[in-house]
Amino acid sequence: MKTSDYIVAFLIKQGIHDIFGYPGGMITHFMDSLDQYSAEISAHANYHEQASAMAACGWAEITGLPGVAYATSGPGATNLITGIACAYFESLPGIFITGQVNTYEQKGALGVRQKGFQETDIVSMAKPVTKAAYRVQTAAELPEVLEGAYRMAMSGRKGPVLLDIPMDVSRGEIPAVPKKVKVRQECSGKRVQESTRQIMAELRRAKRPVILAGHGISVSGCRDLFRGLVDAVGVPVVTSMIAVDLLPGKSPYSFGMIGAYGLRWANYLLNHSDCIVALGSRMDCRQTGVNKALFAPDAKILRVDIDSGELENRIHDKEAGYPLPLEALLPELLRQASETSWDFSEWLQCCNRVRYQLEAVGNKEPGNLLAEKLGQILPENITVTTDVGQNQVWIAQSMGIKERQRVLFSGGHGAMGYSLPAAIGAALATKRPVVCVCGDGGFQMNLQELQFVVRENLPVKIVLMNNRALGMIHHFQEMYFAGNYMQTDASKGFTVPDFTAIAKAYGLRSFHADSFDKLADVFADMEPAFIECSLPQSTYVFPKLGLNKPIHEQEPALPKGLLQELDRICGF
Repeated sequence: MKTSDYIVAFLIKQGIHDIFGYPGGMITHFMDSLDQYSAEISAHANYHEQASAMAACGWAEITGLPGVAYATSGPGATNLITGIACAYFESLPGIFITGQVNTYEQKGALGVRQKGFQETDIVSMAKPVTKAAYRVQTAAELPEVLEGAYRMAMSGRKGPVLLDIPMDVSRGEIPAVPKKVKVRQECSGKRVQESTRQIMAELRRAKRPVILAGHGISVSGCRDLFRGLVDAVGVPVVTSMIAVDLLPGKSPYSFGMIGAYGLRWANYLLNHSDCIVALGSRMDCRQTGVNKALFAPDAKILRVDIDSGELENRIHDKEAGYPLPLEALLPELLRQASETSWDFSEWLQCCNRVRYQLEAVGNKEPGNLLAEKLGQILPENITVTTDVGQNQVWIAQSMGIKERQRVLFSGGHGAMGYSLPAAIGAALATKRPVVCVCGDGGFQMNLQELQFVVRENLPVKIVLMNNRALGMIHHFQEMYFAGNYMQTDASKGFTVPDFTAIAKAYGLRSFHADSFDKLADVFADMEPAFIECSLPQSTYVFPKLGLNKPIHEQEPALPKGLLQELDRICGF
C-alpha cells in the first residue's frame, strides 16, 4: 500500500470516521488518500489548524477514541500546538499528523536554521505537550510507529501523540495491511482488591466523607460506574470544574463544583470533611488554594489517579495515593460498596442545611442568571461547550446539569477560542445539537469556523455572552490596578464588531435575546443558529478565592458570624 493510504486505512480500522485538518503542500498525499477512502472516513477542512486540533479534542471527548487532526509543515504544524496542549492537559487521546519536507531537503546536522521551505522541527516543539512525538524517516517503520502511537494515546493516562511524516515517506510503499489494535489497561487484580479494601475501611470509619470527582472519571469511560457507586454509598459529591456534568443537579448527592470559583457550600463541605475520596482529580492549586496547609485539615485524603506523577504533588501528610486506572478500581469499589450497609443521612442533612444557608447569600451576577435561564430551556441530552473566562465559570456555577448532558471545557490549558471548534467535533460525534457558549473575546479567536458550521449544516447553537470587554481580566484590573482597563475594553484598546451582522454574513440564523423562553425550538432543531446576549460591561465572577485563604473563605466576605453559625449547625 501507499504509505498515506496505509495511515487512512489504519485509522478506519480503529473506528475513526471523522478527521480534521487544513490543506498544505507537504500533507497533500495524505489528503488524497483521505479522498480515496471517503466512503469510510470523512475529512473535514477547518479554516485554521488550531481549530482542527480543538475539534479533534471535542470529538475525542465524546467518542473516547483518539481525535485526529492533520496539518502541513511549518506554520501549519505550529498552529496545531495549542489544541494539542488542550488534549494533553485534559487527558484526551489524539493522533496529530504533520507533513514535513522531503528527507533529502532536511537540514540534518547542518548549522543552518532551515534548509527546506517551511522546514520546522515540530517534533521538538511538541514533545513537552504530547505523550510522544515521532519523526518517521522511512515508509518501512511507519506501521510499527503508527500502532505504537495509537497504543500510547489510548493506554495509561490518555493523551496526544504526534507523527511528523516527510513528503517522500508519505508517497512511499508499505508491504503490510493495517490491523485493529487492542489496548488493555494493565493492572494487578491483587493491588485493586487491596486498594479497595483500604478505601472502604476509611469510608466506614468516616463521619463526614466527601467524594471529589474529577474529569478522569469521564476520560476512563466510567461515568455509569461512578453514579452506581454514589447511589450505593450515599456520600455527598463535589466535583472539579471540568467534571460538573458527572452527576445531574437533581441527584440528592450532588453539591456542585469546588475551587477558586467554586460554590461556597461545596468548598465549605469539602474543607470540613474528615475523609475525601478523590477520583481522577489532580487536586491542583485552583482546587485546594495556594496555601495547602489550610485545605481540609481534618481530612484523610484518598487519591486515585492513573498518573502516579500527579500523586507526587501531595496535599498534606494525611494522604494515601492509589496509582490505579479507574476502569479497574471502580467495578470493585461498586461491588464491595453494594455488599455493605451505609448510612450517612445525618451528614447529608447537615450538607443540605449548609447549602440552604449559603444559597440564601448567593451573589448572582447577570451572567449567572443568563446561564441559569439557558440551563432551564436546554434539552435533556444536549452537549454544551464553553470558552475560557467568565462565560465558562457562569456555566459551571449556574447552568444546572440534567441527566444526560455533557459539558466540555478547556480546563488546565485554558485556551480561549476552544468552544466553537470543540462544539464542531462534538456535533459530528453525537449527531445531535450542541450549544457553544462563548464570550466576545474568545469567540473572535476562531469565529472563522462559522463557515465550517454553515458548510456542513451542523446543529451548533452559538450563544455569545457579549459584555464588550475581556471580562475576567477587566475584573482583575478593577480590583488590583485601580480600574486601569488596559486593552480590556474600548477605553484602552479592545473593541468588538457587530457579531450579529457577521453571523448573518456567514448565513446563520441570528437572534438577539435577553431571555431564552422563545428559543426552545431553536435549541432542539437540527439547524445551526447564532444567539447574542448583551451583558453590562462590568461583569463579575463571584464567589472567588482570596489570596492565601482557605477555599471556603471566598470573596465577597459572608455576613459576620455566618461561618460560625454553619460550624454550629454541623457540630464542628
